[in-house]
Amino acid sequence: MSLGDHLRELRRRVLVAAVALVLGSILGWYLFQPVYDHLTEPLLSIARQRGDEKSIALNYAGLTAAFSQHLSLAIFVGCIVSSPVWLYQIWAFIVPGLKKKEKRLSLAFIAATVPLFLAGCYFAYLTLPKTVGILISFTPQGAVNYPEASMYFSFVTRFIVVFGLSFVIPVFLVALNVIHVLPAAVMRRTWRPAVLIIFIFAAIATPTPDPFTMFLLAIPLCLLYAGALVVATLIDRRRDKDRPTWADQELSDDEASTL
Repeated sequence: MSLGDHLRELRRRVLVAAVALVLGSILGWYLFQPVYDHLTEPLLSIARQRGDEKSIALNYAGLTAAFSQHLSLAIFVGCIVSSPVWLYQIWAFIVPGLKKKEKRLSLAFIAATVPLFLAGCYFAYLTLPKTVGILISFTPQGAVNYPEASMYFSFVTRFIVVFGLSFVIPVFLVALNVIHVLPAAVMRRTWRPAVLIIFIFAAIATPTPDPFTMFLLAIPLCLLYAGALVVATLIDRRRDKDRPTWADQELSDDEASTL
């Protein structure tokens, strides 16, 4: 393909991804109320437990704040809903330059990335009430807590995205193994430093300072690291099995090869 063909292909892929994002955002706009209710339920449930539903509420500062929040939340939903489409468009643009085996591998990575990302987002959604409850529990007795809506939803969206992206990390570890950069033996030998790095990453990536949220992210990542290690081990074993015996022969400088 010529440069012009590549640019036209890129334009077409970007257009398809943009249309998917717009359609997903339109869907998010109409689903705003149920999404809003689900994301604010942790706050309302804590208020009900206190016996005073007015003790905790979101605060919209300004005339345009509600509209801006409605739009940003719709776009956020659109990004998640349309993620299979724009991820596929990225893959479809790259795949013509790959070999047959590389195409299969790239498709496998895309097939693993999307479910893991969505699983991370869903796991974050499940753990959100407990995280919000811990943070709200620091509100003094008798005081009210009216968090600004934009700050609350910014926290929630970052919380969900961080979990989603973190769940994709094992895919990149396996990819490094496939391209002979990260052998399974190295992953197995360095699992202790890897666990330490995971906990440090979880402490930095989570938008809250409490250790509970850090553990919620770190423990699944440790399990996913173990899963990536198992997959990398299987790949290395198959690679060693297919490796010709002459490749492992160590010959001296003056010794002739059997080839």
